[in-house]
Amino acid sequence: MTISQVPTVDQVIERMREIGAGLPTSDGVAVFNRMYLIVTELIRDRLTQAYFEAPAAMAVLDGLFAGRYLAAVDAAAAGGKPMECWRPLFELRGHPGIHPLQFALAGMNTHIEHDLPLAVLDAARTLGRDPESFDEDFHRVNKLLAQVEAQVRQELLPDPGQAAEPLLHVLGVWSIDRARDAAWASVLALRGLREVRVAYNALSAALDGSVGMVSRALLTPVDD
Repeated sequence: MTISQVPTVDQVIERMREIGAGLPTSDGVAVFNRMYLIVTELIRDRLTQAYFEAPAAMAVLDGLFAGRYLAAVDAAAAGGKPMECWRPLFELRGHPGIHPLQFALAGMNTHIEHDLPLAVLDAARTLGRDPESFDEDFHRVNKLLAQVEAQVRQELLPDPGQAAEPLLHVLGVWSIDRARDAAWASVLALRGLREVRVAYNALSAALDGSVGMVSRALLTPVDD
């Protein structure tokens, strides 16, 4: 993909708003989409505030990163199947026994642990950069993700003391800090395998499946 083919951050925001407008608020994809829109708007604002070391490169990364989620939306809308890592969210999006916070975290799990490392590699390839050159800005994005994750937890689960034990148990199995660390480890592992396509493809497929399993576990129904 060339730089001209990468959607801009403004185009991504417009598309996410369109997706949200076409879905009921209780839809699991809509829950994640609202949260992701907040993240993307923060990134757009930070791109002009000297927050990132390489804002132009980060704009490309953000477009490629979002493109993986938007591809899952398009696949589901066309009656096809998204990648395995995204299927739990799309298959269970209307389940009445799943708390909205579970949808938000399952989407974050898939997007951070699977899509983000692959988007870093895509951006590096598109820009002719070493993936490790994204290290500093990668972790700056992680800070924004953590900020929004904390905000969403507070909004969707305002009183943990009143939450049912099964819900707290499910939510307790996932940590954004571990997800971010795992994502960067995947960047480094896949970077080292770029010249060994069989191994690279095998690891990519394993990442797709393993991330999907965790997302499905996060979507365990907790309310009858």
